Amino acid sequence: MVRRRLFLGGTVETGRGVSVHSAAVLVENGKVREILPAEEAAARFPDVPAEGGSDIWITPGLIDAHTHLGVYCEGFPEDMEDANDMTDPVLPHLRILDAIYPGDTGFDDALAGGVTCVQVLPGSGNVLGGQGAVIKTRRDVTDRMVVRAPSSMKAALGENPIRIYKSKGKLPNTRMGNAALLRNSFVEALNYRLKLEKAAAKGESDERNLAREALLPVLDGELPLCVHAHRADDIVTALRIAKEFDLRITLEHCTEGHLIAPFLAEQRARAAVGPTLTGKPKIELRFKTWDTPFALHRAGVHFCIITDHPVVPIEHLSVCAALAVRAGLPREEALRAVTLSAAEHLDLAERLGSLDPGKDADLALWDGDPLDARSRVVTTVIDGEPVWRRG
Repeated sequence: MVRRRLFLGGTVETGRGVSVHSAAVLVENGKVREILPAEEAAARFPDVPAEGGSDIWITPGLIDAHTHLGVYCEGFPEDMEDANDMTDPVLPHLRILDAIYPGDTGFDDALAGGVTCVQVLPGSGNVLGGQGAVIKTRRDVTDRMVVRAPSSMKAALGENPIRIYKSKGKLPNTRMGNAALLRNSFVEALNYRLKLEKAAAKGESDERNLAREALLPVLDGELPLCVHAHRADDIVTALRIAKEFDLRITLEHCTEGHLIAPFLAEQRARAAVGPTLTGKPKIELRFKTWDTPFALHRAGVHFCIITDHPVVPIEHLSVCAALAVRAGLPREEALRAVTLSAAEHLDLAERLGSLDPGKDADLALWDGDPLDARSRVVTTVIDGEPVWRRG
């Protein structure tokens, strides 16, 4: 049975820098079928359920590529957070999917902000913190929310692992220690693979090691290494190690990226910028600025904008994009930074991030320009079904 819906807008933002006026988004079986003039839609599909109107703006559902939604749960005490197992600095076999709590009220906040898809990541307490997952924000059984799991391997450079493990008398105590542990982990994984291959050649089996096994997809380029790095020197270290082991890499936070933007362009780096709507509570953030997205854009660096929820509440992702516009980022690039560019950052642009035919019908309907901080989401749609309505 074919299930159709029409969503009507005075302005439809496609996610590719194109605005279509007085248009309708036709959804069929949870996928975008086409964008057509509103009058034509009414004539061709008189019996199809429709909502929206000439005063509504429609965008793709927003995507936040770096959050801790469902693991730093709203209102929970700090000792109940599930994002970091800080017992060892190298724990790549942890899976964030095993910790996501769909009962987190942050999911409702995401829907209220038009955010339909997020990447949930382990925290930055460990040099290797485990595997991330990309999920839709409609609360359900966790496995039914999954878009891709695992989606990445989380790593962290800079002061967080140093602060945690220096007090425990363990490596790392310095940035050299961070880098050495990261390198050594990949070398151990390569040695593990060689040992398995030698055993298999002899018709023998060997004992599994989940930590080393978890790094093999990263070495094979199947999973990106998702590296927490604020300072410019940490960013460069991440890229250096990625080059040594021929890894796919994403730079998470990239706070000082504006200081080395041409270099990042040369390296064809991908960056998730944020959280910028915060203070500067630690020394790594002293050069944090809203100029970073514009500087990366001007240099030709691929980037998206993130909240790092709950550091910045996820419902303010659109506000973060709006503030980047105030700092000089072109409007179409800001909207792209929380839709299609975010999908590209997650290697999911074939499915998410724009209103192209065949993509998931994830939409946000707004009562005004989505990059005007006064505008509010009216309806949020996931897979063609309204899942949240204001009021």
